[in-house]
Amino acid sequence: MTVDKYVRLIAGLMILLSVALTHYVHPYWVFLTLFVGVNLFQSGITNICPLTSVLKKMGVSTEAA
Repeated sequence: MTVDKYVRLIAGLMILLSVALTHYVHPYWVFLTLFVGVNLFQSGITNICPLTSVLKKMGVSTEAA
């Protein structure tokens, strides 16, 4: 898998997890959803994503084989 696929997978998982936590645990978990959404928005504009940097340092491939 490539960095782009991991970013989409992890972002989607974080949103689903935060919605579940908001519903079952405490309403303030909605701020995790907000954080992920704002981060996706700013990375779309600036093309800078912290998760991409972390995944590249972990050795994840940037292009498909």
